[in-house]
Amino acid sequence: MSIKIGIMGYGNLSRGVEAAIRQNPDMELAAVFTRRDPATVKVRTEGVPVLSESEILDWKDKIDVLVLGGGSATDLPVQTPKYAEYFNVVDSFDTHARIGEHFGNVDAAAKKGGKVAVISVGWDPGMFSLLRMVSDAVLPEGKHYTYWGKGVSQGHSDAIRRIEGVKDARQYTVPVQESVDKIRNGETPEFTARQMHTRECYVVAEEGADKARIEKEIKEMPNYFADYDTTVNFITEEELKKNHSGLPHGGFVIRSGVTGLEKENKHIIEYKLQLDSNPEFTGSVLTAYARAAYKLSKEGVSGCKTVFDIAPAYLSAKSAEELRGHLL
Repeated sequence: MSIKIGIMGYGNLSRGVEAAIRQNPDMELAAVFTRRDPATVKVRTEGVPVLSESEILDWKDKIDVLVLGGGSATDLPVQTPKYAEYFNVVDSFDTHARIGEHFGNVDAAAKKGGKVAVISVGWDPGMFSLLRMVSDAVLPEGKHYTYWGKGVSQGHSDAIRRIEGVKDARQYTVPVQESVDKIRNGETPEFTARQMHTRECYVVAEEGADKARIEKEIKEMPNYFADYDTTVNFITEEELKKNHSGLPHGGFVIRSGVTGLEKENKHIIEYKLQLDSNPEFTGSVLTAYARAAYKLSKEGVSGCKTVFDIAPAYLSAKSAEELRGHLL
């Protein structure tokens, strides 16, 4: 019997989930729900209905897990607790400072409905979170460092596009190699944000726009660029489409620690991701955790969970015997 997956929203992330479902024979896409006119949304899986969000509760007994494809700023803080009462849900909430608040809201709703909700799933938070936790437990005396990139930051790109006179833009987050080398050599320095990452911007300006003003606004933008060394490159729309149309990303987590009675031995743990498509990879992680939510629900579990709370075997379609025989 297939795990029936519903998807809320149909942006880049949801399309990544749809693609991942095709690679998992124990799953099927049951329905897609949207706030747009359903007639304007064309999914890539034949025979799957696209329905208005207003119809979603009619499907509460037809869907095993609902994957929420919305954004963390305004969508998920409302949608996840709203639907966790009626469905097993998985989201990719990634506003680190508000995860505790989000967990509390979702936990109350999921327990009320007897459902499982898995929040903050992806690669960071998500897979990187797991590696930070495990490496911290293994090397308690040490420090961890997280680097992102080189890759497109969709949020930062959007922030540039909101500047007057900007037609389109892409922003890349780039690790500072000098700082990376120090950590890989066993050092444990304190770094500022500027010392760990730089930001590269590729901007298409409107005809006649003041490029000097645009560059100044970008470099001085608080919370986005002011704390980083930022390079602004003005290019044509054709160049942007040709060279910057993809959504690659990635990064790595490094833990530098010591062992021994005299702390004489140094150790480095490093975990790296290199992604051609950020939303497709994130969608694949969400899909694996949808399987975990389904399994937990079948065991009678309810409430909110994070990646820290779920045993790895719950993510896999393989049996316990297969996992022990081939992957242990």
